[in-house]
Amino acid sequence: MDPMTSGPDPTPATARARRVSRRIGAIAESATLKVDAKAKSLKADGRPVIGFGAGEPDFPTPSYIVEAAIAACRDPRNHRYTPAGGLPELKQAIAAKTRRDSGFEVDPAQVLVTNGGKQAIYAAFAVMLDPGDEVIVPAPYWTTYPEAIQLAGGVAVEVLADETQDYKVTVEQLEAARTERTKVLLFVSPSNPTGAVYTADEIRAIGRWVEDNQLWVLTDEIYEHLVYDGVDTGSMPVLCPFLADNCVIVNGVAKTYAMTGWRVGWMIGPADLVKAATNLQSHATSNVANVAQRAAIAAVSGDLTAVEEMKAAFDRRRRTMVEMLNQIDGVVCPTPQGAFYAYPSVKGLLGRPIAAAGGVVARSSAELAELILERAEVAVVPGEAFGSPGYLRLSYALGDDELVEGVSRMQKLFA
Repeated sequence: MDPMTSGPDPTPATARARRVSRRIGAIAESATLKVDAKAKSLKADGRPVIGFGAGEPDFPTPSYIVEAAIAACRDPRNHRYTPAGGLPELKQAIAAKTRRDSGFEVDPAQVLVTNGGKQAIYAAFAVMLDPGDEVIVPAPYWTTYPEAIQLAGGVAVEVLADETQDYKVTVEQLEAARTERTKVLLFVSPSNPTGAVYTADEIRAIGRWVEDNQLWVLTDEIYEHLVYDGVDTGSMPVLCPFLADNCVIVNGVAKTYAMTGWRVGWMIGPADLVKAATNLQSHATSNVANVAQRAAIAAVSGDLTAVEEMKAAFDRRRRTMVEMLNQIDGVVCPTPQGAFYAYPSVKGLLGRPIAAAGGVVARSSAELAELILERAEVAVVPGEAFGSPGYLRLSYALGDDELVEGVSRMQKLFA
């Protein structure tokens, strides 16, 4: 066909019109960060918003860690590239910390230092999954997990556990979700968003199921030190040593040491997987910022005194929040045993007129969260973000006075 007389070829125009790739266009914005950003924006405009959205300790990073970073800034060694997989000193310190805190023996070669826990999660899925491989994802789940699986070409298969089972999935549910394409189980304890903690016996039962079906397991241990009420729990590869060669651990300094902004996480796994993930990181980001790595060495090598002090405050706030939320008619809030989140069911508030809001009716937890922000100036994250509509997630990692004021506003709104 003569290009001078024919109509334009639609293919190039169509390609230009699709400015964002389908792969990236299918990813949703982080719901928790979106809520936190909106709360901060409203605060900047002068509104007295109280934010329960972000999973971020309100404590400053302990001073000995900050001092280590200051010293690192002055050292010219840290002004240059370092190994993509992490400073050797930090990998050694992470291995020692893992042995100390969970009893799991790992070699530094099994450690990859990443730009926060999120990168570790993505890297783990990227090296484990081929297109179409399925990952069983217990729900409610942290909003990033399904997106990271999708980015890696995998398929997230959700298994829902509600408040009647303390937000913990059973082996029977996992087996019902397993198919020929199942390759990985995602296991998170303590849980974000629910605060659920699996007992040692529950972990062993799930571990045996994983082994029987020759699966991999990715276990996120970022909240390992925030367990309350003396729950008998532990690390999956320690309680189930037969899984050590098929287990990837994700962790980091963010929650334990109040270092969310420092962006240091890590992945621990079999040496071949860690080597593959290191190769990926060498092209994606190179090394994590050296000053942050030096601070992380101080964090994981130090004692847990500051951690225990923060945990005591979280425990106090946990009890206060649960008690106050359960005083609201229509709200059912189980007591979380880990992390720093409450995950109340608000199904009893849906579909009924809210007198303090002029009789407005919220039909979903997403609509309810919007209403709470507009009418009570309190930011919460709706359950839709975590794969379980009908719930709200509230972080109690904020000051005691703010916590009481925020939940009091919700009590007044729904009185």
